[in-house]
Amino acid sequence: MRRDREAVGANADDRHQATESSGISGGPEAPAGSRRAAGALESAILAVLWHAKEPLSPGEVRERLARADGAPGLGDEHTPAGTELSYSTVVTILTRLHDKRALTRERDGRAFRYAPVADEAGLAARRLSALLDRAPDREAVLSRFVEDLSERDERLLRELLGRADGAEAS
Repeated sequence: MRRDREAVGANADDRHQATESSGISGGPEAPAGSRRAAGALESAILAVLWHAKEPLSPGEVRERLARADGAPGLGDEHTPAGTELSYSTVVTILTRLHDKRALTRERDGRAFRYAPVADEAGLAARRLSALLDRAPDREAVLSRFVEDLSERDERLLRELLGRADGAEAS
């Protein structure tokens, strides 16, 4: 069904929702000058929050995104210089990230302050765990994952599992 909508010109929001429903940021790249690539804004907001080292309000996130435009790891390469996001857009993305359990929030007056629940590696690990939790055959998914690992990654995984076994034994 989604393929049919794309064939007749689904808008960027439809494609964004389809990508976001997977719980993983990223997706098709938007051509320069068009709407943002799906997940790019989530990634930019997470980068701002990771660099902040303290909870931020939506207004502070919006301000730092505008300042960071073009900075490596911050902002979004699909946003022309000088383009600012609306406050409601930032609130919407922060709320989505909170709903996905990627952010915590605490009330501060009439607004919330947001902070990431984990660093980038921790968030990726949480997403992998969530994917496994939704899989009907966890063993098959893990088996295929291990089969597809490079030799280097397999050695690393064995080393990490060996450390975990050693820690449990003590």
